[in-house]
This record gives sequence, structure tokens and C-alpha cells, in this order.
Amino acid sequence: MTSLRLDNPAKGAAPFDLDAIGSGLAFAGTLSALASALAAGEADGTGAAAVVQAPPGTGKTTLVPPLLANMVPGTKVVVTQPRRVAARAAARRLAALDGSILGNRVGYTVRGERNAGPRTRVEFVTPGILLRRLLADPGLGGVGAVILDEVHERGLDTDLLIGMVAEVRALRGDLAVVAMSATLDADRFAALLAGPDGGTLAAVVDCPAVRHPLETRWVPAPGPRLDARGVTSAFLDHVAATAAGAHAQALARDGSTDALVFLPGAREVAHVAAVLRGATGGTTDILELHGQASAAEQDRAVSGRTPGGRPRIIVSTDLAESSLTVPGVRLVVDSGLTREPRRDAARGMSGLVTVSCSQASAVQRAGRAARQGPGTVVRCYSDQAFGAAPAHVTPEIATADLTGAALVLACWGSPRGEGLALPDAPPGPAMDDAMELLRELGAVDPDGHATAHGKLLVGIPADPRLARALLDGTPVAGAVAADVVAVVAGDHRAPGADLAGLLTRLRSDAGPEGRRWKHESLRLREVARRAGAVAGTNGSGGGAVLVGSVVALAYPDRVARRVPGEGERYLLSSGTRAGLPAGSSLAGHEWLAVAEVARAEGRDAAGTGAVIRSAAPLSADAAEECAAHLVSEEVEAEVVQGKVAARRVRRLGAIVLASTPVRPSPEQGRAAVARLLRRDGLGALEWSTAAAALRRRLALLRRELGEPWPDVSDEALLADPDAWLGPELEVLGGGAAFASVDLTDALRRLLPWPEAASLEQLAPEWLAVPSGSRIRVDYPAAGDPDGRPVVAVKLQECFGMAETPRVADGRVAVLFHLLSPARRPLAVTDDLPSFWSGPYAQVRAEMRGRYPRHPWPEDPWTAPATARTNRRK
Repeated sequence: MTSLRLDNPAKGAAPFDLDAIGSGLAFAGTLSALASALAAGEADGTGAAAVVQAPPGTGKTTLVPPLLANMVPGTKVVVTQPRRVAARAAARRLAALDGSILGNRVGYTVRGERNAGPRTRVEFVTPGILLRRLLADPGLGGVGAVILDEVHERGLDTDLLIGMVAEVRALRGDLAVVAMSATLDADRFAALLAGPDGGTLAAVVDCPAVRHPLETRWVPAPGPRLDARGVTSAFLDHVAATAAGAHAQALARDGSTDALVFLPGAREVAHVAAVLRGATGGTTDILELHGQASAAEQDRAVSGRTPGGRPRIIVSTDLAESSLTVPGVRLVVDSGLTREPRRDAARGMSGLVTVSCSQASAVQRAGRAARQGPGTVVRCYSDQAFGAAPAHVTPEIATADLTGAALVLACWGSPRGEGLALPDAPPGPAMDDAMELLRELGAVDPDGHATAHGKLLVGIPADPRLARALLDGTPVAGAVAADVVAVVAGDHRAPGADLAGLLTRLRSDAGPEGRRWKHESLRLREVARRAGAVAGTNGSGGGAVLVGSVVALAYPDRVARRVPGEGERYLLSSGTRAGLPAGSSLAGHEWLAVAEVARAEGRDAAGTGAVIRSAAPLSADAAEECAAHLVSEEVEAEVVQGKVAARRVRRLGAIVLASTPVRPSPEQGRAAVARLLRRDGLGALEWSTAAAALRRRLALLRRELGEPWPDVSDEALLADPDAWLGPELEVLGGGAAFASVDLTDALRRLLPWPEAASLEQLAPEWLAVPSGSRIRVDYPAAGDPDGRPVVAVKLQECFGMAETPRVADGRVAVLFHLLSPARRPLAVTDDLPSFWSGPYAQVRAEMRGRYPRHPWPEDPWTAPATARTNRRK
């Protein structure tokens, strides 16, 4: 960048007329400040970089790109927009204001569509397009500036671009970089653009807001917005009725008002649009705006009303939330809902879930109504629900499946994102899962760096799993591979989860959905051809099992087998159980290849907690072939009914293919017993009375005397079972019944010598009482920090006992439970002399009448101790 000046024209080309383009736009007053900041950075050697913070509707997306184009002669300015419709609309608007033909000085490139050429000076692209260009050409040859727009949306691709472009900027001092957003933490992003080495922060340029009056109305529905199946039909009808009524009122005041209705997904958009068409009786154009709409439909929705045209209601997902201004909109009706990616690591599922949108998103949506003048927002929920919503959008990197991102980072040379200045670090568990999957696909080596196969996969504009299915499936399934990948990647809804049935319908569908799918399928066939995948002999009419084979190549962890005796429940190779939707035409198939599975409740989930949304039948042979890396065979030994048993089990992931009884080896038997102990603890063993008593005696000595008496707590014994249980483990592992093994000898191996000789003295198993009886001492359980040894004995057997016995070298007094003739407790004491001198008199008074045949002498000190009655004595 030889000279960054506001009036520096591109070499060989006329500059953009910023005065004409910026007429009436608020950001025109900020252009000189931005140009000066960029020029200052280039002049002092720190590089031209800035963070632009400007509210919606100020014109930053329209004005900043041509400004940069004028300042980087002979090179191109690349501008990212988070959505295809925004990239096309921004390019179309700038070309119109410039008075040039779209695709000449101003163009765009989105997935499957390019309208740009060698003379293009400003090119609008989606973040995914720029990511792949960076991987193909890390130096971005021919590009003089990169503008990352709407970075506050925290899309995963945009987050990656921030770190990658910052690295390119550090290597290329002549690359200008601008990050733009309506709402962001400007200082934080300025630091990120400085790169991982913490160079000079980018300049921050603010543009004041253009504030038009905005009226807010709250019209909550009487019932819930969401239930177990998603957005309720009653709430959608409420949104439609609210939109129709509010728009009719607005038209009565101002016939030029158009309305914008926000809903979370394409299904909800279609429902509300259908209701509105019936409610308005054809007097209003009802337009749908979502990712599944064709490019022509999207462009029509974001364009202004034609002169003399009918009023419009645009029913949209959050595509219209930011990035572009829809002319004529002065009324916004907001459902307050959005779709966000969620990853369920426990079930191995990822997908979109419907949640309340953030407060920041709600403010962005409302701002659509007041971009060009006074407006109104009607929120179909309560102000309490707004207050309970999260303040900001959840970064996609925190919740999404990271497989695609991990492959991009590996190909960039930063496995797991290490060393990159990312807005947020990828969550460790999600990244671990992603890297493991990439290793299974052969896309990364053991160190996490991309393999040649991985670099081939990343060049295919699809999730790495679908890219693998396209490359490996084309030689087998021919055009069917591209057909399946196109339908799965296109987020089409499969009625009854029948993916093959959906594919059949799309092949004969002449409508927008069918045309969009055919266009994508043809594009993917060309992608596969360029990648070197030679098409097999199967044509586009492949059967359902062939469709299933392609799906299984993409998602081997979702190969599923019907669970016998459980209706339409299936076990996926990942271990997840899922049910088919009620009435699905797939019912009864033994094997399925599942393209989509989601968390769910109620009838559709068949009691499993997950529902299969899209799948195709699969043969057993195809299941094993497509998921060959998940097939294993091993002997599995376990303890069954107190004995070790073993089976040779062949599995496909969590699915058992075959199981045959075999004799376990000693090592397998020992391992089975060890697993049982880890799972169930020492309670899994058969403890005889003698073994349990010995353990409690040793535990008391350890507690009171410490070393060298052994630690016999659960934790200590389980930590090293071989140290005390070695021979018994051999016997048990060989198939002996647990009840046949006495653990007393095992515990005696832990006794210290020569101290073991004093065991009976320090912790006697039996205690002699004056009657001549020997009473078992009940020692406290191992791990009891305060328990006392207890002797339960009839009171009459202790007459004349003038001293309480003590154990553990005199440290602990034995606790006497003195019993009645019926062996019910009369007193508990560890001080027998005090008992005979005091409480005994009251016990005697109460008991002598109840048990007259037993001695109750006035003087227990001199009375003979006895276990007999008076008559027997």
C-alpha cells in the first residue's frame, strides 16, 4: 500500500464517487476519520487496520468498501457478509449507487453462484468463501483489503477469519483489515486484529447513530411459545394474527408501510406466510425470506416495493436481522425466537434448536423498523420474557459441532486453533471429538496436522463428513452421491424421516425447492469430478439402499439397527437410542443410515429421548462396509450371577453383530473382576462373617495406632487389589464362584510382621465376661472416624465387672450394650463402675417385676454373674 489517502484512485480505473454513493447516509461523515486512521497505521509501520462501530442503517456496509477500494490501487477489496442474501443485496446496492453493472466493478461470490470478474474492485463474499480462498492462497494475492462485516454475530466462520486474517496482516504489511459491526466490544476486536503476537491495536472508529422514533408494543400470546415438539401452532397463529392486525393499522395511517416478521426457521415462516395469505385476501404481497428460498425469492424479499406495487409483509428468519436494510419497512413483528446450533456430546448429536433470541438480537430486529424513519416493533412475548433472555448471542464456537472448523484450522497449520488470536478458544471436549472424527476420516495425522486427504476434503464446500461421502460415494453410487449430499446439506425436511422418499419427490419437483436442489446436486457432481472422484455406473435413479450407503459413508456413527422387541426403536453405532416418527414409512427396516437425529420428547421419540428426522434403509453388508473402521471383535468377560463368564462379541460400534460363549483367559477373567470392583466397589465381593470382622478390627487399629497397621478403607483396597487379593483374583478369573472364595486369608496378607502377633491382644475378636461367656466384639465399619467397638451382652452376665475393658493398646474403651433377658437394650455405657453405682438401681426397679425369674440383686458388685435364670441357677 504505497499511499493510503481518501482521494487515491485505483490504478487504471476511475475511483468510486464517495460523495454520490454516500448521499444521505450517516456514515459519510465518518469516512474521513476512518481514512485517516488507516493511513496513520500504514504510515507508522503498524499496518492499516481499524474496527468500525456503527449502528444499523448508517451505511457502513455501503461506504466502507468503496473507500478502501479507492485507497488500495490496483487490488481488490473483499467484504464478508454472514449470509448469501446479504452479500448479493450489498453488492447490488453498491453497484446501483455506483452506476455500474453488477459483476463489473462490484460483484459477489456465494456458494454455487459467482457474479464477479477480473475488473471487480469490490467483491462481497460469504465467510466460507474467504476461508477456502485463504487455504488455497494464504497470502491473498491480488487482495489489498479485507472487510469483515457483522462480526458481532459471532458466526463460527467469521471467528476463524478474525484469527487467520490477523496472521496474514502480520505477514503482509500492505494488507488493510477492517472489522465492522453494529454492536461489538470494539477494544477487544482491536486487540484481536493485532494478531497472536500482540502487535499494535487496530484503530477504533465510531459512527453516531441515526435515531428515529421507535414505538414498542408487547402482545404476548395466551399460551406457550414452545413445547416438546418445537414452536406451537397456536403461537404461530398468534404471530400471524398480530402481524395482520398491526399491518392493517399501519396501512390505515400510511399506505407505504411494509412489515417484517421474524420467526426462527423456514417451517415457521411457511406456516405464518400461509396464514397471512389467507388473512389478507390477496391485497398484500406475502414474501418468504429464509435460507431454503431461491436466490430470486430472497432478492425479491429484500428489494423495495416497486412503484405502485401492493403493500408487503416479509416473513423472515434472522436473515433480515442485520447486514442489510429492507426498504419500506416501518413495522417489525418479532416472535422473539431463533435457531441456534447445539451439540449433545452425550448422545453424539448436533443440530439446531429453537431458543429465545438474545436481547441484543431483539434490539437489532426492532431497529429494522426505524432505519429510514419512525417505526413500530410489536413483540409477541412479554417484557418479562425479554428481560430473562440472554444479553448477547451465544458464540457459535461455544455450541456447534467443530468438525469443519477443526479441519480448516488443521489445514491452516494451527491444529485446534493453537496460536491463533480467536475471539473465544474452542471448547476442549468439542474439539477433542472433532479431531477424533477427522482422524477416523483420514483428514489429520496423529499430531493434528492435515493430511493430503484432509486438504482435499476442505476444498469441498460441505461438512467434512458429507465431503467424504461425496468423494467415496461417487465411485460406488455415481450421481446418487451428489444427490444425497445436496439434499442433506440443503436442510430439506424429510416427511416421516424418509430421506429416499424426499429424494424421489425432489427429482420430479419443478418448483423452487426442486430447482434449488437440482442446482446444488449438479454443482456437487462437478466438484466431485474436479476432485478426481470417478463416477460409478449407478445413475440418479439409485434405490433407497444406495441412498442409505451414501448417508452411512457420511455418518458411520449414525448407522442404526432396530432393537428387537422395542417397536420402532433403533440403536445407533454411537450408542444413542432413537425412535422413528409415528407413522414413518421406514418402520420395520432392520438397518437404517441416519442423516439427522435430534433430541425430542413424546410420541415421536418412542420413549428414547431422541427422534430420527432423516434416514434411509441400509443392508447389513453395506452397514459393515461403510462403517468398517467401527467393526471390532473381542472377547468380553463379565461377572454374571457371581461367576466370570465370557463371550466373543463382534460389534459395529455399540451395535452387537454376533455373540458366542467362550472360555475366558485368566487375564480376561482378572480384568472382568477388576472392572466389577471399579464399578460396584468392595460390596461386589462375598464377605464372610470372619472376613468382615477382621477387616473392621484392622481398620480400628489403623485409625488409632496408624502405621504399620494396613489401610483397609475402600479407597486403599480398590487402589491396588493385586497387593492383597492376587491369588483370589486368579481363582475368580478362572470361573470360581465368588461365594467359594474366603477373603480372610487375603486380608491376613496385609498384616504387618512382627506386629501381627499382637493382633488378638490389641483387637480381640472375643471378650470374656464374668459369667464365663465369650462375647464377640463388634468393631466399627472401616472408614468410620468415631465408631467404637461394641459388646452386646445380658446385664446379669456382667455382675461384679469393676473395670471397662479397653482395646488398641488401651486407647479405646469398649462400649457395652447391656441387654434385658429378652435381649432388648437396657443401658449403653463405657463406664461400668459408674453404671453399677448409679443407673443400675433404676433399671432394677423397672425390670425385676417384668423378669422375676432372673436375678436383680441389690448389690451388683458381689452378686455372681450368670447367664441363667434363678431356677436354673
